[in-house]
Amino acid sequence: MKEQNPKRTTAQDKIQQTRTFCGKEKKSLAYVIGIMNMILHGIEAPNIIHTNTLAENLADIQDKDRVDVVVVNPPFGGKERKEVQQNFPIRTGETAFLFLQRFIEILKAGGRAGVIIKNTFLSNTDNASVSLRKLLLESCNLHTILDCPGGTFQGAGVKTVVLFFEKGSQTRTTWYYKLDPGRNLGKTNPLNDDDLAEFIELQATFADSPKSWSVDAATIDQTTFDLSVKNPDGGEEVVHRSPEDIMDEIRALDAESAEVLISIRKRL
Repeated sequence: MKEQNPKRTTAQDKIQQTRTFCGKEKKSLAYVIGIMNMILHGIEAPNIIHTNTLAENLADIQDKDRVDVVVVNPPFGGKERKEVQQNFPIRTGETAFLFLQRFIEILKAGGRAGVIIKNTFLSNTDNASVSLRKLLLESCNLHTILDCPGGTFQGAGVKTVVLFFEKGSQTRTTWYYKLDPGRNLGKTNPLNDDDLAEFIELQATFADSPKSWSVDAATIDQTTFDLSVKNPDGGEEVVHRSPEDIMDEIRALDAESAEVLISIRKRL
């Protein structure tokens, strides 16, 4: 560090070592790799805790725990146990939806977030998805949705979007941008800075273009809170969902139906 920046102070070094990087990891192998990686990069005592973040009750988060910025690619497609779901107001087994609730809660008022999530979150009709979209729109300003092409994130298995929002005021208008690099993405042909240049330029003023448009929150269906990527100038996009996504939604709807039946039986 000092070789690259000789003017660095001892106080700056202390902040770098003790307060800049921290984390929590559930899986043992990833936990060990994370610690080793930080040590190899000069962090002598990595502040990494071996724990399941989702096992922490959302109601226990205090002001001192809140942050200004969240930039994250949470795990999605995973499932959590019922006892873990009890820690969240919107209960679901989908890990990405639990994490999104946590990200909203840990932001300070005025805090900003960029969250990668599978694109089916925008339109799924199960109770958890609808409730979470409602929470996001009412508690945060969801000002931008970046629609990413397939292959942007290797191993994801599904198309993804990036949600950009600010906590503290409800959504008035959401600006969409459909990213199209003009080529197939993959391990040997990843997304690069040039591919995002137009998005960054247009997003600064939320400008309309053949690839971007704005949606007034007042026009969003107040029953489903559907946020699907639909370019008004290009017709409605046909979203081809994977069989796994369809089966996951069927299971979620079946589980909700089973809970309703149990509740009815108890009243008989």
